Amino acid sequence: MLNRRQFLASAAAAAAASKLSFAADSSAPLLKGKAEHVISIWLGGGMSQIDTFDPKALGDPKKKVAGSYYPSIKTAVKGVEVCEHLPKVAKLMDRVTAVRTINHEVIDEHAAATNRMHTGRPVSGTVVYPSLGSMIAHERGAAADSAPPYVLIGYPNVTRGPGFLGARDSYLYLTDTSQGPAGLSRPEGITADRQGRRESLLATLRKNQGAASDSHLRDYEMAIDQSLKLSGPEFTRAFRLDEEKADLRAGYGGEFGQRCLLSRRLIERGVRFIEVSHNLNFLNGTGWDVHNAGILKQHELIKDLDDAMSALMIDLESRKLLDKTLIVITGEFGRPPQFDSGGGRGHQGSCFSCVLAGGGLRHTGAYGETDELSKKIVKDPVSVPDFFATIHAALGIDYTKNLYDGDRPVPITDQGKPIAALFG
Repeated sequence: MLNRRQFLASAAAAAAASKLSFAADSSAPLLKGKAEHVISIWLGGGMSQIDTFDPKALGDPKKKVAGSYYPSIKTAVKGVEVCEHLPKVAKLMDRVTAVRTINHEVIDEHAAATNRMHTGRPVSGTVVYPSLGSMIAHERGAAADSAPPYVLIGYPNVTRGPGFLGARDSYLYLTDTSQGPAGLSRPEGITADRQGRRESLLATLRKNQGAASDSHLRDYEMAIDQSLKLSGPEFTRAFRLDEEKADLRAGYGGEFGQRCLLSRRLIERGVRFIEVSHNLNFLNGTGWDVHNAGILKQHELIKDLDDAMSALMIDLESRKLLDKTLIVITGEFGRPPQFDSGGGRGHQGSCFSCVLAGGGLRHTGAYGETDELSKKIVKDPVSVPDFFATIHAALGIDYTKNLYDGDRPVPITDQGKPIAALFG
């Protein structure tokens, strides 16, 4: 039996061995893709993998028999099936990989799981970690001087923010595709000449005061400079969706689809990372969090996703942008195969699906294997850090490097390793 000193020594040795192992692995040649942009689709509430991208035998909510809620259909990839409400995406699965073995230990708390799937780490009491979008903005910046690096189409919160990276790597957000971000357009009565005089006065004041020494002031001045750039016609034109052909807009579907269409227009103007939230709970009353009766109209959400995702992929491909744009679909967790007392589903973090499409990856339709109920992982588990490392690698970012919280080094992922099968 180990005494306290022996136990601590063993634990320290194990931790050191783990770090050495990771360091040895990180000395191997880095996997490096050629993607230039990310469109990240967030399905808040938690998409049911067994009812979408990892279908199994049919269950029966009335008899409480675990299983899929819908029948499955074949796809463009032999042996890979998806839910019957994804017929358009099914035809495009050769450009898609449903990663079926994502896992983490958070199941009871939406906020904590949302943080995990945005930062790749558990909530910390000492460090505010940056989101994936902010990390990519930090590493790659915008693809054009007239665009911001990171745009959020949905509601902002700290999990999507820059954390210790600071305000310069934060997002520009909007909630209404018909109006664009608040504050970018000039108020009525402010003519171009008047705006020009204001900018001239600002430049004079800055010249007289000298360069700011405080990092927070520098970030603030940088935000002012960026807002002046973004208020110009070159960038704000991205929000004029009425410039698109009517049949193309119709093909994208409703509000969520229009957000996806806008994301395409934004990457064309140089935005590096865009998160598109599918926070349209009015479709079924609960969104993707399908407890109890929320599951009855879950198919409407899935059809909405099918329309928008397929239209986005085809649109990007027609413009030779699909190989340059990595589409990522995530939620905070999945759902169990069992039905709850109201016929819906609870939460499941131990095994769920996230989706990658385009981005120049070597797609396989699906990656990883789960058991007969999509409850346990059978082969090729993928941790959240592994998933993040895969996204970083796809964009040519060194997934073994450190970021810095002041003088403190923080690995860009929590020892994540990319899915090697998707590269080469």
